[in-house]
Amino acid sequence: MLIGMAVGNVLAVMALAIYLGADTESVTVLLTQLFAQPEKIPNGWNALMIMQGTVHFFSYLLPTLIYWFYIERRTIGDLSTNRKPAWHIWVLAFVLVLAFIPANSKFIEWNAAMDLPDALSGLEKWMRDKEDQLSVMTEFLTSYNSFSQLLIALFVVTLLPALGEEMLFRGVIQTKIFQESRNIHLAIWVSAAIFSAIHFQFYGFLPRMMLGALFGYLYYWTGNLWVAILAHFVNNGFVLVMMYLHNVGIIEINIEEAKSMPFVLILASLLVSTAILGAIRKNGQGAGTGVPRNF
Repeated sequence: MLIGMAVGNVLAVMALAIYLGADTESVTVLLTQLFAQPEKIPNGWNALMIMQGTVHFFSYLLPTLIYWFYIERRTIGDLSTNRKPAWHIWVLAFVLVLAFIPANSKFIEWNAAMDLPDALSGLEKWMRDKEDQLSVMTEFLTSYNSFSQLLIALFVVTLLPALGEEMLFRGVIQTKIFQESRNIHLAIWVSAAIFSAIHFQFYGFLPRMMLGALFGYLYYWTGNLWVAILAHFVNNGFVLVMMYLHNVGIIEINIEEAKSMPFVLILASLLVSTAILGAIRKNGQGAGTGVPRNF
């Protein structure tokens, strides 16, 4: 991953130099401005998408595939013990992600209100500055109003992360931790914590970890990694589609600005999500454990 991040960043700079028609020294200056004030860079939205897509591919998806194929000597099919979950399992996983949104809004609110002790004020400032920088980029990246931009965003921000992150954090890391500890709950929550921490968005750590655990249990109970990939895709894709509909004036609600939802809705979300998870667990018993064969 570390090698992939380094290679991905170098290749992304080279790609941006070609795309923006600048030499590598000028691109370095442009990158600084791109992360701080992306709206002032011509074609800044496309440039950020090129940067994010390249770095993500080389940091997550490619290293995982190289490891799985050439070190583990396995195939993609070996990531799943149950290759054909019943059709309703896919539907339940889809609905589960949407049903969990109100409950997760409470975790978002709690995490955003995090206040560290005075002794850690330096760390808190660094975390806030990092969060503010990423917020600027996120707001800019979701400011699209054309359908072609939505499709590009769905590929770069939704499909690539769904594939790369689920293969890495659930398919490999969760599996390896379970192999060593024989404790699936430990494996799921530790891999979910690593999954959240690697994003370096500390004021979104808790809700992202909850989602990671949700994907982990889906993988374990269905025995099929593609179910977790679908859930990840739906979670990211729903936000992008809602932002697009808001930007073009079809809906008024801005999902990125939405605060914690009403208590009744949160409670209903918890009950529905728990019921769906229970149904998936019950139907998944005997179908697979989400741990590749021969582990």
